Amino acid sequence: MSGKMSEGAIIAIVGAVQFVNILDFMMVMPLGPDFARSLAIPESQLGYIGGAYTASASLAGIAGAFFLDRFDRKTALCLAVLGLSIGTVLGAFAWGLPSLMAARIVAGAFGGPATSLSLSIIADVVPAERRGKAMGAVMGAFSVASVVGVPMGLELARLGSWRTPFFAVALIGLVLNAAAFVKLPSMRGHLDRAQAHPALSELVRADTLLSLLMTGTVMFGMFILIPNISAYVMGNLHFPRERLGLLYFLGGIVSFGTMRVSGILVDKLGSAVVGSFGTLAMAGVTYAGFGAAPPLIPVMATFILFMTMSSFRNVSYNTLVTKVPRQHERARFGSVQSAVQHMAGALGAFASSRILTETPTHELVGMQTVARTSIGVTLCLIPMLFVVEARVKRQLAAAKADAPKPAE
Repeated sequence: MSGKMSEGAIIAIVGAVQFVNILDFMMVMPLGPDFARSLAIPESQLGYIGGAYTASASLAGIAGAFFLDRFDRKTALCLAVLGLSIGTVLGAFAWGLPSLMAARIVAGAFGGPATSLSLSIIADVVPAERRGKAMGAVMGAFSVASVVGVPMGLELARLGSWRTPFFAVALIGLVLNAAAFVKLPSMRGHLDRAQAHPALSELVRADTLLSLLMTGTVMFGMFILIPNISAYVMGNLHFPRERLGLLYFLGGIVSFGTMRVSGILVDKLGSAVVGSFGTLAMAGVTYAGFGAAPPLIPVMATFILFMTMSSFRNVSYNTLVTKVPRQHERARFGSVQSAVQHMAGALGAFASSRILTETPTHELVGMQTVARTSIGVTLCLIPMLFVVEARVKRQLAAAKADAPKPAE
């Protein structure tokens, strides 16, 4: 499957491609106050921008579920990242809310499948017993995007205009995509199995449905809150715009190390234990920083702890979810998961825009309601982690028992 290329090299390339995918998604919301004022968009409606991307990615995931497992993983991934880069460039030419939403719809239509294909490649290449560490490494792209990409995008916007980061991210995407096309080997191992193209109905099982519910829970809880953080800390808590990049830089530095540690802990202790710890701690941080009025802890501490605890939770549940589908249905399952993930994110973002209102001084009203809703939804993840992990363990044990024993 991986040809002569090492497992580590494939992980590094997929992580680099995933970096630009995550950066494209992450940079838009921190830039929200900048382009909102330039394009006369109310800051209470910034959730619609994030929701346009995630809703589009969801529909693309549904469509991809019918055909992604029929193609070479490398070819499909490179085409997805190319489309993502084109959508990002279109965002730089937006002139108002409708045109910016249209550009984000294009980006989401390709960004969603790029994520599911990246995770499918890792699941194909890395054995289950080491997958937690590999997932931690690939998901480290989230932290790198925070440490390097988002602060750089904010600074480019400050020095140039809000359009400059869109051009920069599109260029980075094209360069990394070319490298992936040249370096990655063909990945067609999933096509060689007898059941190369299962019916979509075969994914309707208790373990897959519960995994998808788990994904939707996480994403709704996150995206009812995340699109509004920059506007809230600047408008309500008077955090200075010139220090916004530092906020993401420090949060990314801490969460980068946390993702590595959390991946190792997942391999040792299991996803349920580590993910439950991260979920509980994240609920506490969300309340202290956004649910209480006034906040109980400073903005910098809130942001760093928020990103740190989300690392424990996200690495745990993503690692667990990769163990649910069979090899030949991973990309198809990944597409359905991407659809649920992004639709839940869109619903969360749209819900926040319905809850929040904006004062003439750019303060957001209703953030405490948004935060408490996020906490309530997120806590539902804990029992699901334990149930899914128990089912996965039983399935792995049964598979080992049925495997033919080596001849003596």
